[in-house]
Amino acid sequence: MHVIDMARAAANDDTAVAQRERTVPIPSTITRVPGYPDKLCLYKMQASKYWQVRCWIAGRTYRRSTKTQNLRQALSFARTVYEEWLAENYQGVSGGTGAGQARAPHAPQVAAAVSFGTLAAQMFANEEGRVGRGEWTLGSLQVLRNRLDSYILPRWGAAPPSAVSYQSLLDFINFMSERHSTTTISQYLVATRKVLRHAVSAGHLEALPDFPKVKVLTRSRGAFTPTEYRCIIRKARSLRGVRHPDSGAEIRIKYKVRLKQQLMPPDLAWAIGFMVNGFIRPSDLKTLKHKHVEIVRGDHTYLRLTLPETKSHGKPIVTLFPAVRVYQQIVKNKAGLGLAKPDDYLFMPQLRDRDYMLAVLSFHLNWVLGLTGLKDGAHGQARSMYSFRHSSITFRLLYGQGIGLLTLARNARTSVDVINTYYASTVTGEQNIALLQSRRTRKAKA
Repeated sequence: MHVIDMARAAANDDTAVAQRERTVPIPSTITRVPGYPDKLCLYKMQASKYWQVRCWIAGRTYRRSTKTQNLRQALSFARTVYEEWLAENYQGVSGGTGAGQARAPHAPQVAAAVSFGTLAAQMFANEEGRVGRGEWTLGSLQVLRNRLDSYILPRWGAAPPSAVSYQSLLDFINFMSERHSTTTISQYLVATRKVLRHAVSAGHLEALPDFPKVKVLTRSRGAFTPTEYRCIIRKARSLRGVRHPDSGAEIRIKYKVRLKQQLMPPDLAWAIGFMVNGFIRPSDLKTLKHKHVEIVRGDHTYLRLTLPETKSHGKPIVTLFPAVRVYQQIVKNKAGLGLAKPDDYLFMPQLRDRDYMLAVLSFHLNWVLGLTGLKDGAHGQARSMYSFRHSSITFRLLYGQGIGLLTLARNARTSVDVINTYYASTVTGEQNIALLQSRRTRKAKA
């Protein structure tokens, strides 16, 4: 009996060792998070297909699954959860986020040196509260998250807020100037200022540093002419079902477009026509579902688009009549595939990752623009999917009879100032020569 018990114990020991080995980090996968302490790292283990994040903070090891196999997404998750863990220690909250680790009853707090990353986490939590109260949009919150993750936190996340000085901000601006526009740089400075303002309000910084001035140079987004628009949409239609000429493996590596999506989809031509006649943004292509679309027939036939709120604008959009024809083509095609139900997306509904869907459309648009020689505008503006929204608004300014800027701005979910700055700036007097030379007619006397 004793021999049997010993055998069982030995077998259990072997099982326990095997289980522990499955949760041990695979050495070759251990990855540090740039701009953060070395104690914060990502790794993979045999027990899971996902990246894991691990960090040692105030005498405790924190672990969590990132729930993603994508390293870029895992790095973003690691930065976010690190800020949460720091904030948790600072506030003395027992969160229970460590896997298999019990919270010490009196874990030391890190109040002595609160990092920029911790304050960013607190600020972001406040902004999430604003979204919950309806004071801010989810889209704007996601943009803020992206800006923090891409450049701001890797640069200052582990440093104290006092490290963000005038000179460090100037260095940041010079670094960003090599790859981004003045508009983008200005937006990153706004996000940085948000964190520092929170630091001042929370008593961790005496005053905001002086921010260098960045002159924002407004530039047209490169609208197409009607002739160019027709050329592009015809080329997109003619390439339907054609495989991209570049190597499939190279496209997979360089553009992250899978082999199946390297065939030109009919959705690109539909998306182009829908944007030009529907005033929507490229981001709306990701979220637009059949339940958001209603065909209205009366004196005028048009689509009423009840889209999710974007940039604090939630009113319905009404389209031009050609958008109705585009929508009917989409329904006819997708209904045969069983993909025209109310909760199905209009464009490439088979792709559940909507960011990937938009990347696929942009990839194929770049192919079309290259073939047509229309990648750049007359003044060197780079063309993109957003150029079709620009074209939509510009066409109405040029060819809409007496249309008011306020009406156009509200329907396009933007402001009159944006219309004047980015869209009307491309309209010249010669293009509206008929209106300039028109004369009021006198009413005939009774």
